[in-house]
Amino acid sequence: MLSWAFFFLVIALIAGLLGFGGIAGAAAGIAQFLFFVFVVLFVAALLLGRRVISG
Repeated sequence: MLSWAFFFLVIALIAGLLGFGGIAGAAAGIAQFLFFVFVVLFVAALLLGRRVISG
């Protein structure tokens, strides 16, 4: 999922450099959403993983 966020970030940067503001904004929004979903899932995996090991 982090690789998809990075992919959309690169697409947003390239589109921004070429002057496609709408596409750049949409791609940046998707990248931001995917990054936050990744962070939430990562933290959840850390917390649940520690519970299973210690339990």
